[in-house]
Amino acid sequence: MTDWKDCKNILCIRPDNMGDLIMSGPAIRALKETFGARITLLTSSVAKAIAAFMPEIDETIVFDLPWVKTERMIDNEAIHHLIDALKFRRFDAAVIFTVYSQNPLPTAMLAYMAGIPKVLAYCRENPYGLLTHWLPDEEPYSFIRHQVRRDLDLVKAVGAAPAFEGLCLQVPDVWNSVSHKLERNGIKLDQPWLILHAGVSEVKRQYPLERWVEAAQKIINELGFQVLLTGSAPEKSLTDKLQSAIGKGSYSIAGHLDMGQFICLVQHAPVMASVNTGTTHIAAAVGTPVVVLYAQTNPQHTPWKVPCKVLQFPVAEELRSRNEVIRFVNQKLYARPADMPGPEEIVSALTELLHPVDSPVRPLHEIPGQSQAIEAS
Repeated sequence: MTDWKDCKNILCIRPDNMGDLIMSGPAIRALKETFGARITLLTSSVAKAIAAFMPEIDETIVFDLPWVKTERMIDNEAIHHLIDALKFRRFDAAVIFTVYSQNPLPTAMLAYMAGIPKVLAYCRENPYGLLTHWLPDEEPYSFIRHQVRRDLDLVKAVGAAPAFEGLCLQVPDVWNSVSHKLERNGIKLDQPWLILHAGVSEVKRQYPLERWVEAAQKIINELGFQVLLTGSAPEKSLTDKLQSAIGKGSYSIAGHLDMGQFICLVQHAPVMASVNTGTTHIAAAVGTPVVVLYAQTNPQHTPWKVPCKVLQFPVAEELRSRNEVIRFVNQKLYARPADMPGPEEIVSALTELLHPVDSPVRPLHEIPGQSQAIEAS
C-alpha cells in the first residue's frame, strides 16, 4: 500500500468531536509531510472551531453527517450537494479516521460517490469496492491502542509518518486580551491559579458536581490556588452554579473566551483538572499537565504525551452504550468498575503534577504494565 507518493490533494474525514480531531492531528500531519500534500478536512460543526488552530489543515469543509451523533437531522439533498462539492475539488485520495466502535462504510460510500480514486480506512467487514486501501479492524477484540497510535498506524500503511508524533495546536498571541478579561472577572494573576473544567457533552462522562465543589474548596484552602471554572457559553449556567457553591476563590468564566483565547489560557495554566473531553487534548497539545476525571467509556482517549494523572470513575449501567463493540469493552475491561475517586484524590494528583518528585508523570499509555490490552475471547 505504498502507491500514494503522487497524492498531493488529500481529503481527511474526521466527522465527530473536537477531541477526536485533535488526536488525529499527528496522522494528518504525517500525510502532509510525507507526500507534500494539500490537506482538506471534512469535519462537524462541533469540531470546526479547533480546526483553525491545526497547522496540518489547509482547508475545512463543515458538514454534520447523519451517521455521526448530531443535534440536527440532515436532509438527503444536502448530502448530494456535499458530494458535488467533493467532486469539484478532485481529490487524489481520502483517509477516513474512526474510533474502533464506528463503522466507516457510510463515509466510504460518500468518498466513492465523489469519485475519489484512493480511500483508506479501518473496517471490520469486507468493504469490497468501497475502500481501495483496507486495514482489517482488530480492535477492540484482540487489543486496544491509544487513538493517536491507531490513526498513526492507519496512515503508516500507505507510507506516511510524521517527524513529530505529539499533538500540536497553534497558540495565538492573545495573552494580553485574555489577562485583561481575567482581571475584569476578579482573578489576581500575581497569585496562583489553575483551570477546572467540569462541562461535558454526555451525562455518562459527568463527574458528580458535589465532588467538584469539595475538590475546588480543597484546592483553594489547601493548595492556595484560585480556581478558574471554564466552559463554552452554553455551560455558563453550570460554571455559575459551581462558583456559587464553591465560594470565594473560584471564578466562573464560561463563555468569556473564544477558542483562540481558551487555547492561550490553557497554555499559560500550570495544570488543569477536567473531565475526559476535548479540553484534555487541548492541554496535551500545548504541553499543560492535566488531571482527568475519566469516565470508563473509551479507554483509548487518555492524554497523549503530556504529564497527567488519570482518575477513572464508573458509568451507571443505564447510561452505558448499546453499541455492541463498546459493550464488549465494558464486559472485558470494566467488568469490575472503578471506585469513584474522591476530592482528596484530585488534590493529591494536582499536587503531584505541580511538584513532581523524581521525574515527570508519564501518560497512562506510556507506563509499563498499564497498557489497555484485552485478551481475545
